[in-house]
Amino acid sequence: MSSASVPNLTSKSSHPPGDFAIWIVIYVELLTFGLLFMGYIFSRRSNVELFNASQLVLNQTSGFVNTFILITSSYFIVKAVQSIKIMAKEQQEKANLLASKWILSAMFLGLIFLGIKVWEFSHIFSLGITLSTNSFFMFYLMLTMFHFMHVMLGLIIFFNIYQKMRLHGYSLKDHSGLETGASYWHLVDLLWIVLFPLVYILR
Repeated sequence: MSSASVPNLTSKSSHPPGDFAIWIVIYVELLTFGLLFMGYIFSRRSNVELFNASQLVLNQTSGFVNTFILITSSYFIVKAVQSIKIMAKEQQEKANLLASKWILSAMFLGLIFLGIKVWEFSHIFSLGITLSTNSFFMFYLMLTMFHFMHVMLGLIIFFNIYQKMRLHGYSLKDHSGLETGASYWHLVDLLWIVLFPLVYILR
């Protein structure tokens, strides 16, 4: 078999997916959350009993449900990207339609995540807990609210992507915007996967 008949499967994997700017954002966000996580760990080492007692106020079940929700939503985003890459070669309109359904499904799960967090915040605040209650709740509220805002931004990004999909705006050659949004959402997912066991489970 001649080398000309072998498809080049590696030529498109030499650079990260999406726009270069999103990877700067991702690295900055990873650094920011990393510093907060380290601050939490060092503070916990000095106040283990306080952190363990305060942790009992949190609802681990809602945390587990939200973890499942974000992981599932990331899977839906992967399917959206695959729909464009696999189908758009000959059926761009159909590919955008299918991808838009995956995006809407991911957005729906993202809204459920936010709803559960609002319920959880309401419970915490109803107990009179604030940032100044103790060091555990300071970190808990900072980390979860900061992450909450990232989920909201991700949903805004997906809404704009969905609007473009309705116009059949993505193709096999031009889907960088979709990959950019997907990369950001995977960051949101990754941060929660670290945040959840660290804040809700670690004892």
